[in-house]
Amino acid sequence: MVDAKHLAGGGLKLSIKKPAGLSAKRGDSLAVNGVCLTVVDEGDPLAFDVVPETASRTNLGELRENDGVNLEASLRVGDPIGGHLVYGHVDATTVVLSKAKEGEGARMWCVTPPELGQLIAEKGSVALEGVSLTVAAVREGEFAVALIPETLVQTTLGDVEEGSSLNLEADPIARYVVNALRGQRG
Repeated sequence: MVDAKHLAGGGLKLSIKKPAGLSAKRGDSLAVNGVCLTVVDEGDPLAFDVVPETASRTNLGELRENDGVNLEASLRVGDPIGGHLVYGHVDATTVVLSKAKEGEGARMWCVTPPELGQLIAEKGSVALEGVSLTVAAVREGEFAVALIPETLVQTTLGDVEEGSSLNLEADPIARYVVNALRGQRG
C-alpha cells in the first residue's frame, strides 16, 4: 500500500507498506521507484519525507493507493555489484512512447528529455523506476530499452503502458564525463 500526501510548499509525505523481510531503520536510504529516500519512520508503513526538489524531478507525487513500487535497499560496502551503478539521483521523468512484445521480452521506447540527450547513448545505461537497463537504441528525441522476461515479472516495468511517466536516472559515469568535457571548453 502506498500513500502520497501533498504538503504545502511542494513536498510530500510518502508511506509504503513494509515488505516482508525488509530490514529498514530510521535514517536508512531506500530507493523508491529509483528515488533515493531516507526512512523517517521505520514502522509499518515505512515513512519518507520528499522535499520539493525531489518531488519536482520525479513521479512520486503521482503514486496512488495500492500502486506497486520498486523498493531497493542501498548497496553496502563489500556487496557485489550485479549491474550498472544506480545512485537514486533521478534526473527527470520520461514518458513511455510505446512498449511492444519482442520475443519473450519487450522493447520500450521513451522520450529523451532534452537536457539529458548527451547522457543517453546506445549500449550505455539508464535507470527507469530504479531498474538498471541497457539502452538498446537511440533516435532523435527518444531511446529504447530491451526488457527481459525477469524484469517484466519482478519490477513494475511489466505493468507500464504507453503514456506512463517513469523516473529516469542517466548513467552516472556519463554525467561526470559530460561535465568534465564542458569544463574543458571554458
